[in-house]
Amino acid sequence: MAEPGGVLQWSVLFLFVFLNFIATNTPVVDAKKKEQVLGDRVKQLMDWNSKRSVIRLNGDKFRQYVKATPRNYSVVVMFTALQPQRQCTVCRQVNDEFQILANSWRYSQSYSNKLFFASVDYDDGHDVFAALKMHSAPAVMHFPPKGKPKKGDTYDIQRVGYASEAIAKWVGERTDIVIRVFRPPNYSGTIALGLLFSLICGLLYLRRNNLEFLYNKTMWGVGALCIVFAMTSGQMWNHIRGPPYAHKNPQTGQMSYIHGSRNGQFVAETHIVLLLNAAITFGIVLLNESATQKGDVGKRRIVTILGLATVVVFFSILLSVFRSKYHGYPYSFLIR
Repeated sequence: MAEPGGVLQWSVLFLFVFLNFIATNTPVVDAKKKEQVLGDRVKQLMDWNSKRSVIRLNGDKFRQYVKATPRNYSVVVMFTALQPQRQCTVCRQVNDEFQILANSWRYSQSYSNKLFFASVDYDDGHDVFAALKMHSAPAVMHFPPKGKPKKGDTYDIQRVGYASEAIAKWVGERTDIVIRVFRPPNYSGTIALGLLFSLICGLLYLRRNNLEFLYNKTMWGVGALCIVFAMTSGQMWNHIRGPPYAHKNPQTGQMSYIHGSRNGQFVAETHIVLLLNAAITFGIVLLNESATQKGDVGKRRIVTILGLATVVVFFSILLSVFRSKYHGYPYSFLIR
């Protein structure tokens, strides 16, 4: 019969070996399980990506494929509100540019499973908006493979604009993946230019015996001023950056037509500046006409006062717009 002390020693030894076996093999099992879960996620994302360049996610899919760990891929998510009842015109414009960028990545030679583009609509994932404390749309965020998104992982649409090229540059800074944007061919500009050229040629042909209008200085002056107004108001900046028309405060519902920073602008802002410049120019033209024309003194005096008042009022408004963008500018005139 074995001694109780010997049985106890063998029992302790067996327990020690068993616990050591469990401790050394559990991390391997967990690692294999995580690797399998990660492989299933990547496979599912690749399957969705083969059908859509921008993967549509709801709240459950967002938490499972974007927030959950482990991950070895980056996800660029567009938060939007595309339903007609939301009346978000900017969301449609951002969605078009985001789709162009996603298509460029999907069909590029460097395409891999290290980066995915996805979207979350408010009506499909309002819980995601609430979890991220997001009160407005559209918005674009980058979710890195490891860790939580940082401040730089939120794309600044208001300052940079929503053009595909600008978003691609930001994605490259966050992921070190260079995406060359390929835009679908757009022949609308070529067609419009062809129609305009045909119209001009037809007009010249119909009036081939009376072309004195080509020497009309007023016509050429108005045409030149239109080009100057368009360029000085920032139309080319809008074409390059693609800013929104205006901004609606989600908390108060108030519309902002003037961007609060000197580094950005809205489309409505360029229209306002264009009209102000045109009004000031019109006032200067009235002053010039009253000074050069001869005739009734009373009539000339009225034209002079009207021109001076037009210049003073609209220049004061233009200076006020300038002060609202360049904070700390010390000078003002009539309107603060």
